[in-house]
Amino acid sequence: MATLELEQVTKVFENGVVAVNGVDLSINEGEFVVLVGPSGCGKTTVLRMVAGLEDVTGGTIRLNGEVANDLSPGRRDVAMVFQNYALYPHLNVHHNIAFSLAVRKVSKAVRDQKVREAAQLLGLAEVLDAKPRQLSGGQRQRVAMGRALVREPAIFLMDEPLSNLDASLRVQMRTEVMAIQRRLGAATMYVTHDQTEAMTMGDRVAVMRAGVLHQFAPPQELYDRPANVFVASFIGSPAMNLFDASVALSGDRVEVALGSQRVSLAAPKHPELESFAGKDVVVGMRPEDLAPGAKRLDVEGDADCEIAADVDLVEALGNEQLVHFAIDAENFRGGRARQPGSEAGVAVASRLSTSAAGKGVARVDPRVRVTAGERVTLGFDGDRLHFFDPLTGLALSREKGARVEVPAL
Repeated sequence: MATLELEQVTKVFENGVVAVNGVDLSINEGEFVVLVGPSGCGKTTVLRMVAGLEDVTGGTIRLNGEVANDLSPGRRDVAMVFQNYALYPHLNVHHNIAFSLAVRKVSKAVRDQKVREAAQLLGLAEVLDAKPRQLSGGQRQRVAMGRALVREPAIFLMDEPLSNLDASLRVQMRTEVMAIQRRLGAATMYVTHDQTEAMTMGDRVAVMRAGVLHQFAPPQELYDRPANVFVASFIGSPAMNLFDASVALSGDRVEVALGSQRVSLAAPKHPELESFAGKDVVVGMRPEDLAPGAKRLDVEGDADCEIAADVDLVEALGNEQLVHFAIDAENFRGGRARQPGSEAGVAVASRLSTSAAGKGVARVDPRVRVTAGERVTLGFDGDRLHFFDPLTGLALSREKGARVEVPAL
């Protein structure tokens, strides 16, 4: 049984930079765990500390229940697959895969057998005599994986292994990596900055920012119940729409004000908003939960929710269309909250009655006719709204234990 545990693991470099700050996470036997986050968030540093390539400043790393902080890399029974493959150009595929075994003085007969088994598993049996320069990017990545496989480590560590591949090959290799990992049943820690890789590959996903672990959960839980505004804005493409709002109680209703517009919700179904009566909140809306010209009926008979919006741009993508809109409520600007569409340079010129035009995006069925310049009604189910504390960035959850007490801003 191979397991990995990190308890309050911290890394502070000599220049005083805190690269990793008190990370707690675990990997169970056979589990595929993905570390995801923006560049410089500390995810590769975590991987290198587990591998023994970086010293731990504080905290404890346990491999199979044993403290591994002071173990040399060679004694940790882990194998690492790097981003740049790190193949020896003068050696053929066979000798590249067998290299680590040769260093450990494994007999030639055993080496050859393990190489053949790995090559068969990875689809490299026909290219064992080829040099790395004769291989495609995908084949080179398989060779790098083969070199890790033959060692039969307790834990696999993968540092953005697919980032150098083109988009279509990345999709293919994602499937192959997952299939191989499932077949071997090996505990795996995988680092990426690509949220699609994280969501499709991980049994559980650890979302990091600035050295802090913000949430560690199965992919669907990250999407449905983000712990804070950072996770909400990082997980999902297009990103969750985040708007400033205020809350008022009126009998058995909760009135959420988005600029000059009001969204009425059933108070008993939103107990998380009771303590925010008369205060500001952040409202989050997933793009796919917004439907132009259509109201989404609440299954328990609650009133439909809708807001008026001006359409600024429509991106037709074939299987869907992205409708960029503006409403008279301000975007939440704390932390990393992104304005959907900003990466594409979408300039929103406000045609609303106030000067505060918040940008948003809706993911819409391509058969729905929407054109730039028109005013539309966006219908949605109030139960699908997300609410966050604007001061801490933490989610206001209707379920106990669903939020993580970490700083989001």
